[in-house]
Amino acid sequence: MNSKKAINSNKAPGAIGPYSQAIEKDGFIYVSGQLPIDQTTGEFPGSDIASQAKQSLENTKYVLEEAGLDMNDIIKTTILLKDIESFAVVNEIYGEYFQAPFPARATYEVARLPKDALIEIESIAKK
Repeated sequence: MNSKKAINSNKAPGAIGPYSQAIEKDGFIYVSGQLPIDQTTGEFPGSDIASQAKQSLENTKYVLEEAGLDMNDIIKTTILLKDIESFAVVNEIYGEYFQAPFPARATYEVARLPKDALIEIESIAKK
């Protein structure tokens, strides 16, 4: 039976709705969109895109670590941005977390994100 398993890290912020931080199924880890919330404060680390992008990626890293994986195991990401003009800054920070071969990726500008975040990042990783 191919059941799904919830993955939850105490280092990343808990879900703010009826969903899991991540789900493992058939060797894949589906990481829910990670907002830039610092688990220790419950707040964004700053009001700028650079600090928020880094926090979203750190939260992703924490969830993957709970599953025994790291950022190199990510095969696909989706980035949601409040302002597509921040793409270059996000791309620079994103590049600090990945190495070739880089994950496939899609990036979208959206009207609004939960808690008025500037960024949210979801990922798919493979064991």
